[in-house]
Amino acid sequence: MEKTSRCPKTFTTITEAIDSVNEIIGKSVSWLSFLLVLLVTINVVMRYGFNMNFVFFEEMEWHLYALIFLLGAGYTLRHNAHVRVDVIYQRLPKRAKAFINVTGVLFFLFPGCYLVIKTSIPFVYSSWLMHEGSADPGGLPARYMLKAVVPVAFVLLAIQGLSMLLKNICILLGLDLKRKEG
Repeated sequence: MEKTSRCPKTFTTITEAIDSVNEIIGKSVSWLSFLLVLLVTINVVMRYGFNMNFVFFEEMEWHLYALIFLLGAGYTLRHNAHVRVDVIYQRLPKRAKAFINVTGVLFFLFPGCYLVIKTSIPFVYSSWLMHEGSADPGGLPARYMLKAVVPVAFVLLAIQGLSMLLKNICILLGLDLKRKEG
């Protein structure tokens, strides 16, 4: 049996650290789904059962959804659970997939994340300076906090892309990706 070389220890250390950060954040954020369902249920009961509507509840719903979507993106990429419409990709050999992944990360994911981070920082900064809140009476007071999640989320997505890049480079080089057991 031929012994294969392993990925460099620095690659393994970096990918494991990134994967653990996004794993913890993803599992934590998944609990927001429960809160969102609970909030929507309360809102529907209040609206149709008691003919009462609260702007606060409606805004909280889309704030929670935004947090789930934004902070869950790195976790979703980590688990390769993002939407794929490519029927050819799934039938390709491992190294061909790795080449597509490396190309995708370098030419699409990193530039896209950079663009969102770069353009969102002034937007977030301005929102923080004015302590932006809801324009609607009874709405949430601290919209600037939600806006601050945008660059953070894309940093998390970009570093998960780095993990994906390093893993796929190892595949292209024919190196063993096995982690330490335990």
